[in-house]
Amino acid sequence: MPLITQPIPIFFTVMAIILLAPLLLGRLKIPNVISLIIAGVAVGPHGFNLLARDMSFEIFGQVGLLYLMFLAGIEIDMYHLKKNISKGLVFGAYTFLIPLVAGAAAAMVCFDVPLLTGALLGSMFAAHTLIAYPIVSRFGLTKTRPVVIAIAGTIVAVLGSLIVLAGVLGVEREGSIRSLFPILVSLVVFCIAVIYTYPRITRWFFKNYREPVPQFIYVLVMVFLSAAIATWIGIEGVFGAFFAGLVLNRYIPGRSPLMVRLEFVGNAIFIPYFLIGVGMLIDLHVVVAGWSTIYVAGVMTAIAMTTKWLAALATQKTFGMDSLARKIIYQLSNAHTAVALAVVTIGYGMNLFSVEILNGTVIMILVTCTVSSLGTESAATRMRLRIIEAAEESDSSGAPQSAQVPRTLVAVSNPLTAPGLVDLAILSRDPSLTGPETQLCALHVRTDHSASSREMGRRTLELAERRAAAVENVLTPIERVDNNFINGVVNTMAERDISEVFIGLHRRTGVIDTFMGDKIEQLLLATDRMLVITRLFIPVNTVTRIIVAVPPKAQYETGFRRWVEAVGHIGRQLGCRVIFHCSPDAAPLIATVLRRARIELRVEFEDMETYDDFVIRSREVLDDDLFIVVSARRSSLSFSSDMDSVPAFLQRYFSRHNIILLYPEQFGTEPTLTIADTMLADTVTTPGRLWIRAKEIMRAADRLRRRILGHPHPRTNRGNSDGA
Repeated sequence: MPLITQPIPIFFTVMAIILLAPLLLGRLKIPNVISLIIAGVAVGPHGFNLLARDMSFEIFGQVGLLYLMFLAGIEIDMYHLKKNISKGLVFGAYTFLIPLVAGAAAAMVCFDVPLLTGALLGSMFAAHTLIAYPIVSRFGLTKTRPVVIAIAGTIVAVLGSLIVLAGVLGVEREGSIRSLFPILVSLVVFCIAVIYTYPRITRWFFKNYREPVPQFIYVLVMVFLSAAIATWIGIEGVFGAFFAGLVLNRYIPGRSPLMVRLEFVGNAIFIPYFLIGVGMLIDLHVVVAGWSTIYVAGVMTAIAMTTKWLAALATQKTFGMDSLARKIIYQLSNAHTAVALAVVTIGYGMNLFSVEILNGTVIMILVTCTVSSLGTESAATRMRLRIIEAAEESDSSGAPQSAQVPRTLVAVSNPLTAPGLVDLAILSRDPSLTGPETQLCALHVRTDHSASSREMGRRTLELAERRAAAVENVLTPIERVDNNFINGVVNTMAERDISEVFIGLHRRTGVIDTFMGDKIEQLLLATDRMLVITRLFIPVNTVTRIIVAVPPKAQYETGFRRWVEAVGHIGRQLGCRVIFHCSPDAAPLIATVLRRARIELRVEFEDMETYDDFVIRSREVLDDDLFIVVSARRSSLSFSSDMDSVPAFLQRYFSRHNIILLYPEQFGTEPTLTIADTMLADTVTTPGRLWIRAKEIMRAADRLRRRILGHPHPRTNRGNSDGA
């Protein structure tokens, strides 16, 4: 009988363990993952028997495992996953087939078991759990190639093991593997259904419900719905949770409040509960139960660890990776918990496994989890140091980088639009810029001393500050009383040495009102800093594509590098395609800036010699796209007479679209691209330039055809709609 049986004391004890175990055992350099497992062993029924592994641990433990797999899917870098998917599939094949075949053969020889039992043991060796994933997440390595390969290979191994398990059970119960085919068909139908329905439902929900609590609960509902359906069709729930994370990945940017909340809840409650539950399963007394148990446990542990190491070695040799990458892949795939427990429990219940194999599995779980956590901690530390050293060498080598940390000012006027503006400003910045060095400010300008105006300003700045704090950014709120809005912004820019301003597009109040309004037009005349004017009708995380219209000669402006990086960071965080409509001369330079800033994303280039070219293709911009128009001030090199008609064009044909009107910095101090940069871009992207030239010829022929035939503008049937 456990000492603690009441609900409140049980929950208090678990919370105390989650708090104290990492703090106390961390002094001995024991990873948090292992410290929680050790604590579970100590307080569990096989330790001091403080707590029973009752239904609460069953539920929270299962939820923690599903949450762990969900976070692995939601945090994975989809760009790098697609880039390394072939490597991940190869590793998945290695880490499934090598342990399956070698493990089954070794089990048949060492334990004298039949083929069916050996195959079931082999499936247990093949599957693994990403129990050390929180470690690489803490080191910020979730987007590195070895981690992405390990995650992709994990789901292949788990799926393969579950399929073998289903096949073995079919043979044992029915004498054939015919029961396996309905599961495979159900798996295909399940994946197609989730891929088709989840994005549509998610975008609709995020558009209509923008409060943080409903969005958080919605994500959990979708994750556990996917896991429940996967379990119902005969597949382990971990696959459903992981697959839901992959599909929802696109709609939860890494630097969003929703992502922070999801990670916080998982790492604070659910995942520690799972780890403590794993520890409560481990019975150290089985070690002294007899030499047969020790022998079986030693053989099983050796088979599990050796075959996983061979799979990582084969992956390293296949793709020419270094030893550190192999160690990361091996240690992440070395731990056996969830699927191993499921397999051994089912096998023992069907009298396929002896009690020695059951006890040996428990010891194998303890050893592999310990080795995996310690090894991952060591390898992750070395990889983090290597990344830091590489960045320092790059900085000291004189390679062109961004001129300076951007000093961003977000001009907020009301509580409804302030969070969205702050989100966009943060997404446009380097994700590594957090803490005091971010130099991010929010400004509210009021022209009177009334109580209502003062309250509005404080409320708006408070919301902006909370939004930045939710993604661990420090935002400086500034409340200013000035003669007018323009003076307030300009004076603040001078006092704070601001390099870029984010401001919302005003709402038209009359027929004679202009598209941008007098305030923005005056601000353009008063400063030469980068000005970003935004109007978003949908949450930025539901944007499907980013389409950028770049004027000719934009690459010669002072602020060219910064605005390209800003657009690249937004696309990188949102995980969507970025399509640049630009001149053939600008395309390779844009690619060069993105490459040197280490911004990897899906980029496409379309030829655009003048804004008139884009007018013809304006129907390509959809309601769920983000349309960025790069403009220029009158005195700048890239200004042309076409830009005078851009506001009217946007008002007429894009009154219901998401727009960013971007005016780059001009006559500033940021270094422009050099002739060497241009030559390098030409050298590196010659195939791309040839492709752009071919597209240029086709586009020119299309323009000529339309003008000869007199085709009307494709949007003329929409009417002339006023207001935004």
